[in-house]
Amino acid sequence: MKKVVIEVKKEVKVDGRTNNTGRPVNKKSARQARLAKQAFYADVNNKFVSGNEFKMKVTSSNTYKYLANEKGGLGCIVDGVTHFHECNVSYIGRTKVQGYTFVMGKKVTIELNLKTLKFVK
Repeated sequence: MKKVVIEVKKEVKVDGRTNNTGRPVNKKSARQARLAKQAFYADVNNKFVSGNEFKMKVTSSNTYKYLANEKGGLGCIVDGVTHFHECNVSYIGRTKVQGYTFVMGKKVTIELNLKTLKFVK
């Protein structure tokens, strides 16, 4: 019996696609809109938790940032320039951050909507 030599050629895609059929994506579909919204929420949450400076309003000149606790607990929000303590953080969700501070002996709660914060840089 004669030996048969088989030469195998691997097809390499020039555009770097892997596991992609190459068909176009409908950017207006409900699935793509949901994925874009989830990516936006994850992005703003990551920016907040990593300590990026943010403003509450566009016209405001005050910047704030989140400082995490060294022991892995929830941290506090401080002034972006002077690093003075502004409030403690009691909850960090996907799109919402809750905090509290004491003013004249009374507890004042705040709620930040991460979707409306303007991150600097």
